[in-house]
Parts: sequence; structure tokens; C-alpha cells
Amino acid sequence: MRAYTKEGDTIVGDILVGEARSISKPHVIVKTGKHKAQRITLRENATCRIEKKLRFIN
Repeated sequence: MRAYTKEGDTIVGDILVGEARSISKPHVIVKTGKHKAQRITLRENATCRIEKKLRFIN
């Protein structure tokens, strides 16, 4: 399994699991139209993995 470690690398999945020593407070962001989402920042030795891949992407 490849580990993406460079700044700007992106992980895309239906469900992502993240672990870190410290996380930021959730911030509400605008996605499309009236839809809202939340964003947090993982800090200090942060890792993420895909628990469920997107259905329509190979």
C-alpha cells in the first residue's frame, strides 16, 4: 500500500478514518448550492485511511 506523504496529496473515499494527537474545531464550509459540510484539521503525526471506497470510481 502506498503512503502519500507530500504536501498537497489527496485521499478520496466514501468513508475516511483519521487519527491524530490534536484536531481543530469543526468549521462549516459551503459545498454545492445549499449543501454544507464540515472541515477539521488533523495535527501532530496525523494519518488517514480509506475505510470505504467511492462506488462509482475505480
